Amino acid sequence: MARIKKEEKVSEGVEEELEGKELEKAAEKESLETEETEKKKKTSKKTEKTKDEKLKALKEKAEKLIQEKVEKTDTKSLKEEVKAKKKSNMLIDLDDYVKTGIYLGTRIVTPKMKKYVYRRRADGLAIFNTDLIDEKLKEGIEYLSKFEPENVILVCKRQSGWRAAMKFGEVTGIRVFTKKYPAGVMTNTNLKDFFETELTIISDQWLDKNALKDTLDVHKKVLMICGTNNFSKGADQLIIGNNKSGKSLGLIFYLLARGYLKARGKDTSKLPDMDWWIGDEE
Repeated sequence: MARIKKEEKVSEGVEEELEGKELEKAAEKESLETEETEKKKKTSKKTEKTKDEKLKALKEKAEKLIQEKVEKTDTKSLKEEVKAKKKSNMLIDLDDYVKTGIYLGTRIVTPKMKKYVYRRRADGLAIFNTDLIDEKLKEGIEYLSKFEPENVILVCKRQSGWRAAMKFGEVTGIRVFTKKYPAGVMTNTNLKDFFETELTIISDQWLDKNALKDTLDVHKKVLMICGTNNFSKGADQLIIGNNKSGKSLGLIFYLLARGYLKARGKDTSKLPDMDWWIGDEE
């Protein structure tokens, strides 16, 4: 009887042990399933987050493209507006500047003139920025208008500019030197033709070097017309442009004369029209 009870206890112990193992296996399985479920949830959330981020990025990109398009349109519109405003404020029409060749420089560009050059042509000629030509002419007119005509001289040794230079002197009352400037007339008081002046207009720094030197020696003001190959040292006011061509010099002298007379409230009715100044010599 005792033996039977002992066997029953052993049997019960084995069953409990087996049951415990089964429970452990079940628990382990449940744990694995839970981990797998959590992983799937995390993956799902990560995927959803990635999708949301991608969608957000696409929206931002679309908004940026729309904004850039709007800004580009506005910039283009603004540029056209500025261009139109500049054109309306120019001393003369842009086409008139172009047809006289005032924008043409030389193959040589001095350091101080580089900032006024827009580009170079295929043949190497430097091209002035037309907007800057107009701006400098306005400044030149304003500067010149501060002086009385008897206190100003214009020097132009270049033959192509003689005709227009003489007309400039005729309409403004400003003294003009063309063929030859007698060196020392502003510095040597013993000379018979000695005179004093407050401002000298120099047409070309190279050709009119004697007048420039005299003016600087007596510490007077200089209004200088400069091509790309000129040095602007000594100039109090600068006008840029082609100072080799008769048409270009004619246009510069015309605009200076017209602006000077208007600024000083003088009659402009005797001033020839622009075509005379830029036309061929009769």
